[in-house]
Amino acid sequence: MAVTFIDAALLTIGVYCLWKVFTSKAKAPLPPGPKGLPLLGNIFDMPSEKEWITFTKWSEKWGDIVSVSVLGQPIVVINSMDVAIELLDRRSSINSDRPTIPMGGELVGWKNTTVLLPYGPHHRLSRKLFHQIIGTTSVMERYHAVEEHETRRFLRALLKSPEDFRAHVRKTAGAIILRIAYGYEVKQGEDPFVKLADEATDQFSLSSSPGVFLVNLLPPLAYLPEWFPGAGFQKTAKKWARTLNDMVDLPFQFVKKEMASSAAPVSFVSSLLDQHLEDEKEFDVKWSAASLYSGGADTTVATIDAFILAMSLFPDVQKKAQAELDRVVGTDRLPTFEDREHLPYLNALVLETLRWHAVAPTGVAHRSQEDQFFNGYLIPKNSLIISNQWQMLHDPRVYTNPAAFEPGRFLGDQPERDPQDACFGFGRRICPGISTAFS
Repeated sequence: MAVTFIDAALLTIGVYCLWKVFTSKAKAPLPPGPKGLPLLGNIFDMPSEKEWITFTKWSEKWGDIVSVSVLGQPIVVINSMDVAIELLDRRSSINSDRPTIPMGGELVGWKNTTVLLPYGPHHRLSRKLFHQIIGTTSVMERYHAVEEHETRRFLRALLKSPEDFRAHVRKTAGAIILRIAYGYEVKQGEDPFVKLADEATDQFSLSSSPGVFLVNLLPPLAYLPEWFPGAGFQKTAKKWARTLNDMVDLPFQFVKKEMASSAAPVSFVSSLLDQHLEDEKEFDVKWSAASLYSGGADTTVATIDAFILAMSLFPDVQKKAQAELDRVVGTDRLPTFEDREHLPYLNALVLETLRWHAVAPTGVAHRSQEDQFFNGYLIPKNSLIISNQWQMLHDPRVYTNPAAFEPGRFLGDQPERDPQDACFGFGRRICPGISTAFS
């Protein structure tokens, strides 16, 4: 009798669950949460979309720290900024690893990007490279002219075809980050590097989702050969890996070619390659640059889209911001970075955009590296720790009327909590491009 994909999947589930059950040891109660089924755990409780909404409902019933188990894998959900700071900042030495993502990380290859690197030497080196080249606001000042130039190009495109504003936003975000990362200036019309990165990041979203590919829920399926019934994901992974490798390698080779002809402008890559690194570190530079682009372009686009939406929904806020701009800048020139310190309401508006629309509502999961206890509960080794950043940024205990878009909450003698405490992640996994975002 032929073995089908379903047979293999069911056998894998059974063996995997039994292994988890017999290798787990109850040392203390886990954090509270919805009751699961024998062996399967909470597999049917896990949301397939808008998981932050489900996690928030759990917090209303079980508190700021909730746990579930899926096929023996413990998952801890944090719904409070203070709890996240305790576990992910103060205990960052044991809670900074990343989980393995079989499809996106292993088979496609995103495991080499900074966001998915296991906690260890390569991760530390990548963070060091980021800090060295774009890690401070003062260092980022060298790119202010680039950002202002691309912003002017964006405004001209917006005047010409305002109905295409989302395409203009995406191209501008890509243009700025490509200039910072590689010194590459995008072409008029459709740019090949921008298009390539858009394809790769879309594929990353699909390949890292637990609900799209079964292999992400059942890692042993990754060992099935491509010809096995139901293992078509192997062919998809190979195709997407080629897209990723092109996104990583082609702009990097562009910089090397420019440097060979002494024509390379200052960029993340050129600044590091000037140090004549050995091949191993050059590999880290290449993937760190790709991480800068793939991680920064999408989040920037989402934030600017949210800003435009907010200005449409809240015209009174738009009027206040415009009045401040007119008062400080006037009407005969565009604002520059030098005006920023004189625009408190506009700065508060940016903070409110970050709070109101969490770009990464549940961040990227951390993985604990040893057993630990918190408030009498056990967080087992290898638990996935998910920070529900959406709930943290909409917590009525922290923000007055959190559903409202009100920049004024960050002004005055008693401003509300800075959303940067949560929206860029935590601990040793905080976004390494935070200085780029706020340069």
